[in-house]
Amino acid sequence: MKIANNWKDYEVLNSSNGEKLERWGQYIFLRPDPQVIWKNGDLSKTKNLDCYYHRMEGKSGVWEFFTEISKSFQIAYKDLKFKIMPMAFKHMCLFPEQAVNWDMLTDIIKKSPTKLKVLNLFAYTGGASIACAKAGAKVTHVDAAKSMVEIAKENAKLNNITTIRYIVDDCRKFVEREVRRNNKYDIILLDPPSFGRGPNGETWKIEDNIFDFVRLLSKVLVDEPTLVLINSYTTGLQPTVMENILKLTLSRNFKNPKTDSYEIGLPIKNSSVLLPCGCSAVIYENN
Repeated sequence: MKIANNWKDYEVLNSSNGEKLERWGQYIFLRPDPQVIWKNGDLSKTKNLDCYYHRMEGKSGVWEFFTEISKSFQIAYKDLKFKIMPMAFKHMCLFPEQAVNWDMLTDIIKKSPTKLKVLNLFAYTGGASIACAKAGAKVTHVDAAKSMVEIAKENAKLNNITTIRYIVDDCRKFVEREVRRNNKYDIILLDPPSFGRGPNGETWKIEDNIFDFVRLLSKVLVDEPTLVLINSYTTGLQPTVMENILKLTLSRNFKNPKTDSYEIGLPIKNSSVLLPCGCSAVIYENN
């Protein structure tokens, strides 16, 4: 497991009985987490709790605020800044565990002798887009949700970045058009949901669609690509599954391909317990 342990504005304070207690900036939140099947006390009784997300059967759930919290606020990771906002379905506009991949991408892009082109698919609010653009890459950011792309634009503004290209579209349809236009990329990032719908009702189920979609990406990679990264939050898909997909679909795009896969996670304050947060798989040129 790769651990995102370089945060200062974010930390997991505790975890128990399907919930995680987190500090986002100056605020303390309690949110559901299906991975937390262990029991370590009743976290809803935590002192100084600012906000609690309550599950509701058949609904998205509801936030309960105990103190006055700004509708949105900012946190930082190293030299990156992000807008944070409690949203429907327990989200906070950012996945902090992805910092391990931001660090990897930043290092690769900064070491490149040429300006790399990055395609970020299912790009959400742009954590990876910001990290890559800040490191010097030319980024195309694609997501089907217009509201998420608007937040990504706000994140870019916070970081004084004006070079990201934003596309609101179904990711597969966008890639198919890029194939026809013969547009190619050095780095491709995928952060697909387990299930989702495109702007025109297109359905996405990761188990059914991910293999063919990744195979399609072989047509929009440059002749000597740098890297392709897949993230998965689907509990039933092990890291090796994602790595196998990359091997079977994209190995021919690389002269000397190397693959890797790993869990990603977060440390829990004052505990030896780690919080699993999904997995990543990567294929890259083994120089």
